[in-house]
Amino acid sequence: RDFNSVRYRIDELNEETYTYNYSLVGGDSLAEKLQKITYEVKFEQSPDGGSISKVTSNYYTDGDFVLKGDDIKAGKEKVMAMYKVVEAYLLQNPDAYA
Repeated sequence: RDFNSVRYRIDELNEETYTYNYSLVGGDSLAEKLQKITYEVKFEQSPDGGSISKVTSNYYTDGDFVLKGDDIKAGKEKVMAMYKVVEAYLLQNPDAYA
């Protein structure tokens, strides 16, 4: 499914701990019966000199609505696709973050 709009809110950006927390709070990408999805992103140094990104997602639903595992998996796959695009760009353009 393609989306026309996404609205995120930055909740925390901490340069000392390399963490970034944000919430998906609106737009047609937010499924019905979901209030929001929060993301906690932490970057750690990898042994080879690169970095590892760890992401925790929390889903906030309306009432007793239960999100299906397949829906969570589909959302995770979309986020991973976005990360791969960003990673490829940064590897090809190291001056963008150096």
